[in-house]
Amino acid sequence: MQNISRRYQMGAETIHALRDVSFEVGRGEYVAIMGPSGSGKSTLMNLIGCLDTPTAGRYELNGTDVSQMDDNQLAGVRNREIGFVFQTFNLLSRSSALHNVELPLIYAGEPAEQRRQTALGALAQVGLADRVQHKPNELSGGQRQRVAVARALVNRPSILLADEPTGNLDSRTGAEIMALFAELSRRGNTLLVVTHEEEVARLARRIIRIRDGSIASDERLSDPCAAAVS
Repeated sequence: MQNISRRYQMGAETIHALRDVSFEVGRGEYVAIMGPSGSGKSTLMNLIGCLDTPTAGRYELNGTDVSQMDDNQLAGVRNREIGFVFQTFNLLSRSSALHNVELPLIYAGEPAEQRRQTALGALAQVGLADRVQHKPNELSGGQRQRVAVARALVNRPSILLADEPTGNLDSRTGAEIMALFAELSRRGNTLLVVTHEEEVARLARRIIRIRDGSIASDERLSDPCAAAVS
C-alpha cells in the first residue's frame, strides 16, 4: 500500500478515514492490525479485502494494481486472492459444513467432484474431517469458526483476512482458533488479523497500530511464542 487515503463525504463534511498510509506485507507474514474505534482500521480492512477502493494512493496485491479496479474486477480478485473470516461466522444455517466450504468453489466454477474433494481437504486441514455433514446449529462456536476458516482457505488465497475472529468466542475457544492461525502461519499462509485485543495481536509476528487514520506504529515481534507466553 502506497500513500493510501480514503475520504468520505457526509453532507458538507469530509471525513478523512485514512491519511497517506503506506506499508508492505510480504508473502507468508502474520500481521495484526490494531486501533481504537474510529481509528480507520475497518476502512483499512475493507481496502485490503477489495471491498472498497482508496480515494488516493496505490494498492498492489500479488503484483497487480487493484486500486483503480471496478466492482466486477474487485469481485474477481476477492474470490481468487482473499479469504475472509468474520466475527459472526457468516455461515448458511441450513447447509452442511461441506456445502458452506464449497461455496467459493461454486462461484469459481469448479466441477462438482473436484469441488467436494477440495472442500473436504480444507475441512480436514482445520480438524473437522468428522463434522463435514453437520449444520452450523449442530456445531460449537469454535467449530463454526473453523468451518469459516476452511471456507476462507479453500481457494488457496494470497491473503487470509480475519476481522475480530475471536470476538464471539469464549476465551478457551478463542485460544484454540488463534492456535489454528499460528499453525496456518507456520504452513506459509499470509494472515492479516484485525483485532482490538492485545493478547490476540501479540500472537502475530507484526503489529500495525492505526490511530486517527494514520499508522501510529509498526512493530515486529522477534519471538511471537515468547510474547504469547508472557
